[in-house]
Amino acid sequence: MKLKNRLIIAFLIIAIVPLFMITAITLGFSSYQVSLLRRNFGIEAPTYAMLSDTTQLLARYTESIYDRLDKVAQEEPEQLLSREYLQGLDEELASRYSYLIVRIGDEIVYNSADEEDASVAEHLPEYGSSSADEEGSVFVGGEAQALIKQVDFMTEDGREGSLFVITSVSQAVPQMKTLLIDIILMVFIILALTGGFLTTWIYRGIINPVRKLKLATQNIKEGNLEFTLKAEGHDEISELCADFEEMRQRLLANAEEKIQFDRENQELISNISHDLKTPITAVKGYVEGIMDGVADTPEKMERYIRTIYNKANDMDRLINELTFYSKIDTNRIPYTFSKINVEDYFQDCAEEVGMDLEAKGMEFHYSNDADKDIVVIADAEQLKRVVNNIVGNSMKYMDKANGRISIHIRDVGDFIQVDISDNGKGIAMKDLQYIFDRFYRADASRNSSKRGSGIGLSIVKKIIEDHGGKIWATSKEGEGTTMSFVLRKYQEVPIHE
Repeated sequence: MKLKNRLIIAFLIIAIVPLFMITAITLGFSSYQVSLLRRNFGIEAPTYAMLSDTTQLLARYTESIYDRLDKVAQEEPEQLLSREYLQGLDEELASRYSYLIVRIGDEIVYNSADEEDASVAEHLPEYGSSSADEEGSVFVGGEAQALIKQVDFMTEDGREGSLFVITSVSQAVPQMKTLLIDIILMVFIILALTGGFLTTWIYRGIINPVRKLKLATQNIKEGNLEFTLKAEGHDEISELCADFEEMRQRLLANAEEKIQFDRENQELISNISHDLKTPITAVKGYVEGIMDGVADTPEKMERYIRTIYNKANDMDRLINELTFYSKIDTNRIPYTFSKINVEDYFQDCAEEVGMDLEAKGMEFHYSNDADKDIVVIADAEQLKRVVNNIVGNSMKYMDKANGRISIHIRDVGDFIQVDISDNGKGIAMKDLQYIFDRFYRADASRNSSKRGSGIGLSIVKKIIEDHGGKIWATSKEGEGTTMSFVLRKYQEVPIHE
């Protein structure tokens, strides 16, 4: 889940769930309190409004007892002067935070108030007071803090008497505060639980992938790329993990490529060193022969000098090949493209190649089936390098006394195709797909005597592809190999006036 969606859900949960739960708990507590009022205080049809109206609620605490006393005052007023009767009522009122005071005239004849409620007697209303509200109650503030209900009566001897049912606010209100504290406590618990749950949910959604990222960075810092970072989920951090894993794979691929590149460079240096050492040794030997007077005839001298010249050419070719290889690696091959007539160009190449092959006692054939006016856009020097590398490779691996190499030009639609064939030992099918790779050698154990840089055909492929062409090979072991490449024809685009 997206981190943004997690935060939105968390906000909605924080805004809605606590409100819903607080409402439900408040209603539950209120229902419980209303049932307590009905059960403990005998309040008929209590309402939720009473819980928020302290005066109304306290007045209802003693409502049933007040009604009973009012009836007694009318029917048997003398009973209100019975101490035993009054004490019985006080025991019943005690559970309702209330007590009785009886006054005859100006004299208090009965008072069950505690010391802390003694001041209430100073605030009792006069006989026949009409200041009571609809509930028959008068609230006394100050230090007294009491709700007073008054029942007036006349004694048998004609004296005015008043019985007061007094409810102590200082005792009842704390009980109501307890309810409020309980509700506030439950609200706090709900908020804490909701916040804890959401924090854990968001924390686990973030910290687990962050730990994986930390471990991955430590592995990379230590040079270890052989691990896998799995991205679980579809949030932003999981996407970051996926990107990090892709980066790790690229770093690993680059590291493996560098190792392979270093290995190939070492092989190249080894091959070049060997190929340079052979002609240098030969040159040194022939020069020593001349210095020692072994070449004592003009014929021997000419042969020695010719051999030294050929060996120097071999060294020059190897050095040029190495220089060209470095340009391939940095994509800095110098091309000079121009229009080349296929017939004229390959005719010249064939004459040059033919002379070299005849000098080595090999048979050469050239044919051109394409039109004489076909033109291609190419670099003449680099294209010649392609032909020479392919022919040189065929000569190197020729295993027959009557060696034969041929060049055949064909017209294949929008392209011209050049086939260079030999009757050498051929290439195994399993090796054919790799021969254009750098430093690849088919059956290296058999080719160890024919050392070389191993980059000749890779250079050929690079040049042909840079010309917009394609190269491939077909071969059959024991019969020979054909190297083929195609070049796109140059066609004039007519301009219409």
